[in-house]
Amino acid sequence: MKEKVILAYSGGLDTTAIIPWLKETYGYDVVCVCIDVGQESELEGLDERAKVCGAAKLYIEDVIDEFCDDYIVPCVQAHAVYENKYLLGTSMARPLIAKRLVEIARKEGATAICHGATGKGNDQVRFELGIKALAPDLKIIAPWRDDKWKLQSREDEIDFCRAHGIDLPFAADSSYSRDRNLWHISHEGLELEDPSNAPNYDHLLVLGTTPEKAPDEGEVVTMTFEKGVPKSVNGKEMKVSDIIRELNTLGGKHGIGIVDIVENRVVGMKSRGVYETPGGTILMEAHQQLEELILDRDTYTVKKDLGNKFADVVYEGKWFTPLREALEAFVKVTQEYVTGEVKFKLYKGNIIRMGTTSPYSMYSESIASFTTGELYNHKDAEGFINLFGLSLKVRAMKQGSYEKLDDK
Repeated sequence: MKEKVILAYSGGLDTTAIIPWLKETYGYDVVCVCIDVGQESELEGLDERAKVCGAAKLYIEDVIDEFCDDYIVPCVQAHAVYENKYLLGTSMARPLIAKRLVEIARKEGATAICHGATGKGNDQVRFELGIKALAPDLKIIAPWRDDKWKLQSREDEIDFCRAHGIDLPFAADSSYSRDRNLWHISHEGLELEDPSNAPNYDHLLVLGTTPEKAPDEGEVVTMTFEKGVPKSVNGKEMKVSDIIRELNTLGGKHGIGIVDIVENRVVGMKSRGVYETPGGTILMEAHQQLEELILDRDTYTVKKDLGNKFADVVYEGKWFTPLREALEAFVKVTQEYVTGEVKFKLYKGNIIRMGTTSPYSMYSESIASFTTGELYNHKDAEGFINLFGLSLKVRAMKQGSYEKLDDK
């Protein structure tokens, strides 16, 4: 009886070519697994395609709600943004895909898992760290790093497929390298490989339009959160996945969430990409808008630092680690009172705040107002400043800095 390999299958040219390659090179029965995290039209025709290519079986697993509830929401609550720009669209999905691949490998009694990530990217790290953390006994096959893999171009892969009786409508001319899920779509390649080139947005954008082409009239949106979890948009309660879909539509319409980044990959190189994250950008901003009203200064300061660390951990594929669990536990505590309503206007790529309310707001108009009454005595500030600046004053006296100023 042949051993089984689980192939992370997208239906693209790479994973299509990998099916006959695995059978021919290693003698495996190939079980294809496509994890649906919101690729939409990319999933069409996969069943027939996998069968034509010689797969023994195909799983298409819908994990969209799990992706939203257990992976996206914690990252939003942590305000996990890699290098101040990247909202972790691909990074968040990879550990869930790895988890499901392992689960199906156990179900099928497979001895190996194969992925089509290249040896230059982050995804190889994310997939393999996830698999190693959950199933250290399973063999991992990465064809692009395998000496037996001789296919170095799309033309090579197309010729290989045809030689094995697979003649699918793949074009040899290259396009952008894209990754899509419910949260975002990324674009790499073509003119983006030269950082001196402007992106060809007319050719590139999928989820929305540029700010220049967005409507001339803004659109007001209200959202509610309960303990840091989004609950409604414009008065309509929805599950998180539907909220993201709604915000994607709104954000795409108004040119929200288009970023052009040169980022530092885990493997050491810099890469340039354009990311569309319309709904995610709105959701992140709305959550932060509410959080600013509720968290105390010390908690907010520490949370910003740990949010950056959370982003690094997720970006590097370290989801299934004690560190990620500990960071998420801290974040969860901070969300206990992040409940309320935010209002904002979407206008030509901008998210303009229009008011925030919460039963747990720490903002007190009677204290913050310039017409402060008995709740705040201006004279109290003098003693505070004397104590707060005492070390500065002592240091200056000891070092004679006041004399140096007089000399000048």
